[in-house]
Amino acid sequence: MDMERNLTLLTDFYELTMGNGYLGSGLADTQCCFDLYFRKVPDNGGYAVVCGLEQAIEYLRNIRFSDDDIEYLRSKKIFSEEFLDYLKNFEFACDVYAIPEGTPVFPNEPLMIVKGPAIQAQFVETMLLLTINHQSLIATKAARIVKAADGRPVMEFGSRRAQGSDGAIYGARASYIAGCAGTACTISDKLMGTPAVGTMAHSWVQMFDSELDAFRAYAKQYPDGCLLLVDTYNVLHSGVPNAITVFNELKAAGHKSLGIRIDSGDITYLSKSARKMLDDAGFPDAKITVSNSLDEYIIADIIRQGACVDSFGVGERMITSKSEPVFGGVYKLTAVEKDGELVPRIKLSENTAKITTPCFKELWRFYDRDTGKAMADLLTVRGEEIDDSKELTIFDPDHPFKRKHLKNFTARKLLVQIFDKGKCIYKSPTATEIREYCRQQTDTLWDEVKRFENPHNYYVDLSQKLWNIKLDLLNRMSE
Repeated sequence: MDMERNLTLLTDFYELTMGNGYLGSGLADTQCCFDLYFRKVPDNGGYAVVCGLEQAIEYLRNIRFSDDDIEYLRSKKIFSEEFLDYLKNFEFACDVYAIPEGTPVFPNEPLMIVKGPAIQAQFVETMLLLTINHQSLIATKAARIVKAADGRPVMEFGSRRAQGSDGAIYGARASYIAGCAGTACTISDKLMGTPAVGTMAHSWVQMFDSELDAFRAYAKQYPDGCLLLVDTYNVLHSGVPNAITVFNELKAAGHKSLGIRIDSGDITYLSKSARKMLDDAGFPDAKITVSNSLDEYIIADIIRQGACVDSFGVGERMITSKSEPVFGGVYKLTAVEKDGELVPRIKLSENTAKITTPCFKELWRFYDRDTGKAMADLLTVRGEEIDDSKELTIFDPDHPFKRKHLKNFTARKLLVQIFDKGKCIYKSPTATEIREYCRQQTDTLWDEVKRFENPHNYYVDLSQKLWNIKLDLLNRMSE
């Protein structure tokens, strides 16, 4: 999607000061590796859904410093002319590996690896994090809400509450990929093929002298897609009865009504009562859609209470991931070239969760051959191979005394090469194709992993070789 903007300078200023320093220190072309990963699943969930790769690719393919950009940086009076000349002639030359969009992912796994010249690999940090963090956050939240709906369609209605236009457009894309049936965001449909849906607002009903007049006018315009908003005045005393009157008129004219939407009040009580009224009036096929500040917990609750709901419209709590609006992805150096070889690098911290895992890595997922379910993930040093004809023992990194013995499994590499020395070699699927892939991959997770409360801890381990390298660095750096 071409937003017709040059986002090259959407970067933290220190990426530029470091770049200038790398050039001045003779490190500009030193090969290095960075991992983009996250440390915690939002909402204490069992898994996340990675999203935003297509927009990251667009950014990387279009990095260019305009003359205005160069003049602006020159005006800061801290950058060398040699560095500004480098930027003016900038050509992206990194290798990039990424997990395909829609894949369920877990903490501390590299969602993306960037390997290339130090200036370039460092510079792209901000935009890659912004893109992957935002869409992965919304996709993860949407996946939870879609699961709570238990097969009922969910529509994304959050554009007006999103954080800016990009939040609306890309949030709609992410929610669709994670399983939403459609979006109210028209431009997202036009640009990315995420189906746009919508009928009427309360203002439509208020525009007419009566609710019945409003319903009749809408039915006249859309006789075969008539879904009526029934809570402008009183759902049960006027809204549903007036809708039934119009549905009878449509039926007499040979049209089939679509249903009603309730946007306020006690959803469980109102939907049950409305369902009975519609059934008694001879409209058992009329659908009931509900909206009004919904999230996964409210949806799960009203379904347990027996609400008669056929579909959901979810707005602010999904498009902003209101309960936990930060994904928390980070971008960390893992290796630096020396004498022609990549030397592992590690970052230590008094907070153990912030200690990094070194090396240029590979990520594997193991699937049970009988059930097709994902069993565990393993990080290895790139170049290591996994023999899935042999038994493998995986440890739970949070509980080292717990181990899982894998037998009868198939090993699959998750990281796919996206750029080869700056040339994009990956064809992005459509949003609809990614959505189907996401559904298939989420189905490989056990229900226990997808549980909202106290989900099962999915095993993500390090190979023995990678663990030995990390332990050696820990010991040497802490001396």
